[in-house]
Parts: sequence; C-alpha cells; structure tokens
Amino acid sequence: LGSYWGAPSKMAANSSNTGNKSSSSGGGKQSGPSAEQVVATFQRMRQEQRNMASKAAELEMDINEHSLVIETLKEVDPSRKCFRLVGGVLVERTVKEVLPALENNKEQITKIIESINTQMQAKGRELTEYRERYNIRLVGEGEGEGQGQSAASSSNSEGGGSKSGAGVLVS
Repeated sequence: LGSYWGAPSKMAANSSNTGNKSSSSGGGKQSGPSAEQVVATFQRMRQEQRNMASKAAELEMDINEHSLVIETLKEVDPSRKCFRLVGGVLVERTVKEVLPALENNKEQITKIIESINTQMQAKGRELTEYRERYNIRLVGEGEGEGQGQSAASSSNSEGGGSKSGAGVLVS
C-alpha cells in the first residue's frame, strides 16, 4: 500500500510541457500537489468509501436481526414478557411494547443505509473524477491494456500531450 510511480516518460513529459508553455511555470514543474499528496488523498478517499461500505454491511446485518426478531414476536401473545437490551441494560417489557419499537428501529436503520449508499455513490464519483484528474492507475488494473495506455500517453506527451505529464500508480 502507498507505493507510487511516476510515468516512465516523466522527463519527456516535463520537457514537452515547458516547450509548449511559457517558462513562467517555474522550470516545467506543475503547481498542483505532489505525487505523494495525490496518493495520500486518493488512499484517504478510498478508505472513507470502504468505511462507509463496512458500516452499511453492519447495518444490513442489524436489519436482518431485527426482521428475524419481529417475525418471531408477531407469532407470540402480545401480553407475554420479553427482554430487550437497552444501552447495555436488559429491560423487561411486553411484546406489545417491544414490537412497535423494533419496527420503528428497523425503518430508521433502513433510512440510514439509504443515506450511506447515497454518500458512497457520491464518494465513488468523486474518486473517479480524482483518478481521471491525476491519471491514477491501480496496480494490476488493465495489465494488458496498461502497456498500450502507457505507450499512448508517452506518445501524447511527446506530441504535446493534453493530459497531465505524470501518472500515479497506486497499489
């Protein structure tokens, strides 16, 4: 994790950028973040998305447990005693008191999962835009076509290159 490599033709890309632009850019160096900063930001964004996914999976398991208990309690006499764990304390209630609370909790958890899924989709779009902006490639991604891409990007950089000069490889 955290390894990165510049594009193989970084020197050619920098020299072609200085040839195409005025020398006011300070020796061909880009004013954007360094490769280390790009990788760190990308890794942080990926970790945030993973955390959201694990939280959504955890809440899905909670919904399954709620559903199981709700289905079980629907078949039981409403005046029957049942116990519920509230904040680490086991509380004695009746089924008719617990059942509506469980159904309400299940609905609330479902809404939270929907919200997390929406946030995950937005984070995914943000990650994709970030990858495209900084030409980030993941290790093992497009092994066969990666050779063609690097050849195409080096020919683009020699011919004036419309994209940024250096790509970043992230594991």
